[in-house]
Parts: sequence; structure tokens; C-alpha cells
Amino acid sequence: MNTEISDIRAGRREWTGLAVLASVALLLSVDVSVLYLALPRLSADLGATASQQLWIMDVYSFMLAGFLVTMGTLGDRIGRRRLLMIGAAAFGAASVLAACSVNAEMLIATRALLGVAGATLLPSSLALIRNMFRDGKQMGTAIGLWYACFMLGMAIGPLVGGVLLEHFRWGSVFVMGVPFMVLVLVAGRTLLPEYRDPGAGRLDLASVALSLATILPVVYGLKEVARSGWDPVAVAAIIAGAAFGVVFVRRQHRLADPLLDLRLFANRAFAATIGIMLLGGIVMAGTTLMTTQYLQTVEALSPLEAGLWLLPQNIAMIVALTVAPAIARRVDAAYVMAGGLALGAAGLFLHTFVPSTGGTGLVVTGLVLASAGIALPMGVGSGVMMTVAPPEKAGSVASLSETGGEFGVAVGVAAMGSLGTAVYRGELPDRLPVEAARESISAAVTAAKDLPDVLELARAAFTTGLNTVAAVSTVVFVSLAVVTIAVLRRHDATA
Repeated sequence: MNTEISDIRAGRREWTGLAVLASVALLLSVDVSVLYLALPRLSADLGATASQQLWIMDVYSFMLAGFLVTMGTLGDRIGRRRLLMIGAAAFGAASVLAACSVNAEMLIATRALLGVAGATLLPSSLALIRNMFRDGKQMGTAIGLWYACFMLGMAIGPLVGGVLLEHFRWGSVFVMGVPFMVLVLVAGRTLLPEYRDPGAGRLDLASVALSLATILPVVYGLKEVARSGWDPVAVAAIIAGAAFGVVFVRRQHRLADPLLDLRLFANRAFAATIGIMLLGGIVMAGTTLMTTQYLQTVEALSPLEAGLWLLPQNIAMIVALTVAPAIARRVDAAYVMAGGLALGAAGLFLHTFVPSTGGTGLVVTGLVLASAGIALPMGVGSGVMMTVAPPEKAGSVASLSETGGEFGVAVGVAAMGSLGTAVYRGELPDRLPVEAARESISAAVTAAKDLPDVLELARAAFTTGLNTVAAVSTVVFVSLAVVTIAVLRRHDATA
């Protein structure tokens, strides 16, 4: 018995391989957050218009979200390590091209290539963890560390960007990814195992096209809703994506070798966990949007000051992600996840009491609790999903998890942002000296900067919107905690 246990436990090679995979997660998350600082400088250098600036920022996430499902399934078919190597080479080459861009159009195209390459790296690295760590406890720890590195990248991205932009041109924020990709190419063949699904059939290109036709319009529409409201183009894009989604699902049911095996959702633990993580992502994306705006517009903090106040939130999430698997070794996974959601609900409940002046401490405290809370189901939930699914479907599971995260952010920003805006406008009086202030709190700060009475009304209205979003989010987290206990409490705790 002891020999059997030692045979499945990972050794030094696997943990060193995890360091390589975690470096991929770290780089990809840094690559997202670092560009916010570089955008003004590269836009001036390349002469990018306002529309081109939006595409420079958004095309990466569009392509990443669109290709995750395809690449996760492709890795199951051709080999996860092979796809990781292909993605690393493509990401490194696209990074160099992005750094050498001579106009905005070239940068948009190379950012699109980076998104496609990123879609090969994320699910492949997470799926390989499933193969490398066959012991449930070790796998939970490995996934927690992988997610912690991903969040660390989000936290240090602005700091890394600031240092690079202080001493080098804007292209340096892209070139920094090349050494990471060289590390993957050099060390990956020795440290990472190869795995493919021996029973997988051919890749159905029609399903690939349908998946892109589903995901890309929906993500685009949600981003436009968050940016400009419910305009006809955004609504039409979402409806079109949903229609293609129906066709995609029907095709998967008919195929002997579907692009996405929908039978995974027949497992209650799998379906519940991915739903919990999706809704949790929606809440946290909306909460982060509202609180970031509050710190900069209501409390009038500079971007740097606001960023520093958000550091405790990121640290709390990284710590919770790291310790979540260790807690799950002693406590049933369902109770760890539900406890985290309850902790997050407590933090969000604090935001319902944030005042229109002097609320920074309450906002930060609530964010720390909410971030630590959601990190517990994130750190444990991926292990649950990986464990209940067959090993040969690990790539598909990883891609679903990452796609759910992309959708969670897009839906959260659009839905919670729209709710906050509706409350903000409803709280303002019918007549304002500066009607532009009715558009948004940011517009109010700009248009009414010399009218303290209007600013006070706008800040109070926005704070009411934040309180309302927090109240709705609290109810969602409490409901998710109850569902978690009801559905997952009989699930094997070693997941």
C-alpha cells in the first residue's frame, strides 16, 4: 500500500516542472496588467487613435477567450506538452514583433497573435498539472500555487511596467516575455511529460468556427455594454453570439468526437463548481470596477495611490490561494469553498456601509475579506473539477475554467457596472447645472470640477450605486455558499 502511494506522489522533477508552468501563468497575467501603463506612451509614439487604443487593449482578451476552448481540446488531441511548446514559440515571436511595431495596425495584429498563443499556454499548463500530480493533495497544492503566481503577476504588473518604462522604451513590456518562453522551450522537454487522449478523434473545424462565432461576439458585446451602455450594436452582437451558441451545443450532441464534451456537465460536482466560479468572478469583477472608481473619483486618490491601496487585496488573495489546498486536506472541500464565500460575503456586506467621504479604510477592508474569500473556492474548485473529470479531458476542463473566468470578468463589468450606473443616475436630481455630470462619475469630476455642490451630489449618488452593487453581491455570495454545501458536501475531500 505504501509503495502504491509513493508511486503516485510527485517528486523533485514534477515540482521543478511546476515552477516552469507557474512562470507561464505569471508572465501572462503580468502581460495583461503591464500594458495599461504603457498605453499612453505607445499611443503617442505610434499615433494611435482612440478607437485603435481600445483595440490594442481588447483584441488580446478577445482572441484569448475565443480560442481557449479550441486550444484546450486540441491539446488533448495532439499532446499538451507539444501544444505548450508551439504556444511558447509563437508567444515569444509575437512578443518581438509587438515590440518592433511601427504603427498601430501592426501592434493590433501582433496583440491578436499574442492572444491566440496565450490561449494555447493557459489550458495546456493547467492540464499538465493534472498529469504530473496524480496524488489529490499534491495536485490541489500545485493548482493553488499556479493560481497564486497568476494573481501575483496581476499585482506586480504595474510595478514591473513602471520600472521598465522608467528606463526603456515601451517595447520593453513585450520583450520581457521572451526569456520566459525560452525557459519553457529549453526546460519543458526535460521536465514536462507528454500526454494526449488516445481515444480522441479528429478536430471538427466546423465546431471551432461555431465556438469562435459564439464567444467573440458575446465578449465584444459585453465589453461595449460596459463601455457605452446597451447600444443596438452591442445587443445585436450578444444575441448573435447566443444564437451561434445554440447551434454549437446542438452540433456537440450529434458528434461522436465533439470539440467540447458536454457530458462533463452531467457531473453535479463539476457543473456546480464551474457555475460557482463563474458567478464568483462576475461579482468580484463588478466589485473591483466600482471600488477602483470610488477610490479615484470619490476619494480623489491618484492612480498610484489607488493602486497602493489595492495591494492588500492582492496579497490576501495570493495567501488564500496558497493555503486553500492545505485547509482542504483537513476539511471537506465543500466547507472550504462555502466558508470562503461566506467570508467574501462579509467583506461585500461592509461595502454596503461605505460613506461618500472618508470610506477608503472600509473599502480596503471589505476588499481584503472578499478577495481572500473568493480565493478559497478558486484554489479548491479547480482541483475538484480536475478530479471529477477523466484525465484525458483535462485540457477541456482547463479551457472551460479559463473561459469561464474571461466571461466572468466581461459579464461582471457589464452587469454590475450597468447596475451601478443606473442607481447613480437615478439618485441625481432631475435638473443639474452641468448635465454632463449625469453621464458618469468620471464625467462629473471632469465637467463639474469647479462646482463643489454638483460634485458632492455626484459622489453621494455613486456611493449609493456602490452600496447597491455590494448588497446584490452579498446576496449572490451567500446563495452560492448554500448551493456549495447542498451540492458538494458529499464530494471526496481529497479533490
